[in-house]
Amino acid sequence: MIYADNAATTKTSPKAIEKMVEVMNNTFGNPSSLYGVGQKAKEELEKSREEVAKVIGANPKEIIFTSGGSEADNQAIISAARLGARKGKKHIISSAFEHHAVLHTLNKLQGEGFEITLLDVHENGLIVPEEVENAIREDTALVTIMFANNEIGTIQPIREIGAICRKKGVLFHTDAVQAIGHVHVNVKEDNIDMLSASSHKFHGPKGVGFLYVKKGIALTNIIEGGAQERGKRAGTENVPGIAGMTVALKEAIEHLDENYESVSAKRDKLIAGLKEIPHCAINGDEKKRLPGNVNFCFEGIEGESLLLLLDDKGIQASSGSACTSGSLDPSHVLLAIGRVHDVAHGSLRLTINEETTDAEIDEIIKSVKEVVEYLRSFSPIWRDLVAGKKEFIL
Repeated sequence: MIYADNAATTKTSPKAIEKMVEVMNNTFGNPSSLYGVGQKAKEELEKSREEVAKVIGANPKEIIFTSGGSEADNQAIISAARLGARKGKKHIISSAFEHHAVLHTLNKLQGEGFEITLLDVHENGLIVPEEVENAIREDTALVTIMFANNEIGTIQPIREIGAICRKKGVLFHTDAVQAIGHVHVNVKEDNIDMLSASSHKFHGPKGVGFLYVKKGIALTNIIEGGAQERGKRAGTENVPGIAGMTVALKEAIEHLDENYESVSAKRDKLIAGLKEIPHCAINGDEKKRLPGNVNFCFEGIEGESLLLLLDDKGIQASSGSACTSGSLDPSHVLLAIGRVHDVAHGSLRLTINEETTDAEIDEIIKSVKEVVEYLRSFSPIWRDLVAGKKEFIL
């Protein structure tokens, strides 16, 4: 099997698993308890908080542990909205190709009377900082732009956007779920006020993540109950999961530069091989993208068929976000960058990592070429394109 869907989830690091088992066996107490085993768990929890904070250049008191990126996105956006509303500011700026954890939260707020501006995304999959600046108004409460797109992998000019928000006195949140552990992130240098991250995107366990909140920003609780996480996120902390996440994050950062270089080289080889297929196009900027992300559209085929036939060949891939894998609608991300419906339906996302070998890259290229040719051989859409009854788009 060749696993090429690391944007959906990554294999848990053996060191993270080892740490989790150790904590479950030896540090099983409730960190809110006052007796010894509880306090030992509390020490493990706070050690993880310090180490996570250090990785992104934050203060440990600015880290809130969550169940993952979606929860962190929800709490950040809702908190900023509530803060803005108290000052009469009910305008929020985002982009049209955000993760649904962001977009659905914004839809909910729109129903509560907030005005939402979704910036257009250019064909290269990048947000233009000047367009963010032009969209900011006196009543803007928040700008939320993802660090790197989960489908097409394009890395946004976060530092520049953050600087604009600082200048304008507007809170800036970034969904960094796909970026953390794969590219350098420093919340101070990048002018970030709030940041969301998820453990299972960098070889940590599922169901764990964190939210960075700059000191002085008041959070709105979205989970009520106990006084955990300084009263801002109720529920007994998942200490083994948090400890495993921390180990995985430190491991990813330790090898970040070497992995970035080697994975990028394999990514570029994969892109070059797939570009040899007639009437296809890469989605998003070819270089300003995550090291392991390759996303293509192939004209005249359906992405679902492509995935099933690749699976038969032992290649695990996707056509977009794992969160919308059950949907038959074309990707909102691809539509946002200007792909028409017929082309967007024929998309393929391949996300590799440091464990992907050159031989596997060769096998992926070979298999995709074979499957695309096979699907086109009996596609009525392809037949009409070749016969000139329809015009090629790609």
